[in-house]
Amino acid sequence: MHEPAYQADVVVVGAGIAGLATAHRLISAGVSTTVLEASHTVGGRMATEKVDGFRLDRIGRPLSAAYPELALTPGLEGLTLLPYAPGVLLHSEGRRHRAGAPAGAGGARGALHAVRALASAPRSAPGRPVPGPRRPLPSGVLAGPLGAASRSASAPAPLAPLPADAPGGEGGPARARSLGLVAPLRLRAALTRLAGTPVERLLARPELPAAEALALRGLPARTIGGFLRPLLAALLCDPDLTTSSRCADLALRSFARGRLWLPEGGADAVPELLARTLPPGTVHTGVRVTSVATNAVATAEHGVFRCRAVLVATDARAAAELLPGLRVPEFHPVTVVHHTTEDPPPTGTSLLLDADRGGPVAHTAVVSQVDPSRAPAGRALVSSTVLGPPPADVDDAVRGHLARLYGAPTTRWETLAVHHTADAVPVMRPPHDLRRPVRLLAGLYVCGDHRDTSTVQGALYSAHRASAAILADLGAGRPMDRAEPLPTARAA
Repeated sequence: MHEPAYQADVVVVGAGIAGLATAHRLISAGVSTTVLEASHTVGGRMATEKVDGFRLDRIGRPLSAAYPELALTPGLEGLTLLPYAPGVLLHSEGRRHRAGAPAGAGGARGALHAVRALASAPRSAPGRPVPGPRRPLPSGVLAGPLGAASRSASAPAPLAPLPADAPGGEGGPARARSLGLVAPLRLRAALTRLAGTPVERLLARPELPAAEALALRGLPARTIGGFLRPLLAALLCDPDLTTSSRCADLALRSFARGRLWLPEGGADAVPELLARTLPPGTVHTGVRVTSVATNAVATAEHGVFRCRAVLVATDARAAAELLPGLRVPEFHPVTVVHHTTEDPPPTGTSLLLDADRGGPVAHTAVVSQVDPSRAPAGRALVSSTVLGPPPADVDDAVRGHLARLYGAPTTRWETLAVHHTADAVPVMRPPHDLRRPVRLLAGLYVCGDHRDTSTVQGALYSAHRASAAILADLGAGRPMDRAEPLPTARAA
């Protein structure tokens, strides 16, 4: 009897960042890999719409520089990250204050210098600032358990107490204390301790909903409500803090260890770079998979792809359709509203959070100040995120809320897009398994943010785990007899 002829060692279903990252690791190990994607673009939920020179993210989530998998994933060496201002801006009782900025950032004075420097920087075109400092992928970051960051070189920088925000804040630390937003010294001490805590210790803590766990740790209720809740809502898309306290601790640890960033050019820069750096012909778009087995993938219009192993790297709901019995989590819905104006609000490159929960907007930013490539010359792009079910008149409600947050009229702002994603972020309520199995059985695997944490880090780390499992089962680098060509499909 003859050995069967395979068309690829591994077929990956789904060209999101998890599937593409797995393909890179497998090909680097000498395992031939084909990626099939139902849509005509790669990236999945990390999508960016191009409209009249604007780049509009469908789900605008900031990245943490402390995510080690960004540095460890093959193919992302050329990724450029652009930084938000250190810490975040908190809007409360009509004023804005900065919190969580590293001591080296200079507090309010450093923020003022950054805003003034941006305003007075040389411009490549009228109204368009030259991009700020660019961030290569983090170096010196090691992968710890679950892919959480650990730095061997030095301890993290201490976090500064809450100063006033330079462009709009008033009063300084005394004013912040009078508002009851934070207890600056206690907050700084808590975040500094968290930044230096080994991941194993965080994961050994009792697991509770994040809101309950924070309340038990001795921080004032106004500190939790005025800083930690809006921050975690921005990082986890969970305004009610029902997320597992362990996942929340990992998110806060990453925030305490590094700044927040945006990929230059839009969220889709990450999957597009992964796809572009794969060998030509690896990724096939417009191929709808109808069923999977351990040795074959059936498609609607492109025949059967035969292989030695199959990895399902789609979102959780699509994965469950191909793998009956797979658990489908609940999801946090996310709506992103994009506006443009000629006169950007005076918040510079800051991420602005609503500590009062006084409207539908959880966080907002003038993202064209962070990444000028996202808007044409002379225009500013303001992107605002609504968490949970959006109000019926979402654009009007968002405009009214933004007018209060920015302290500027918004009636003449132009609405570019309203993107609502019902299944945006998998829910991570306790008990949450941060290492859901990626190996279902020999020859059949699954990965994605629904198998780890609901973040870019979680998606990439699940890809890391899946590739390791596949290589262990197949034997890395074992040559295959591929006597037949792949079915005709559209290559990305």
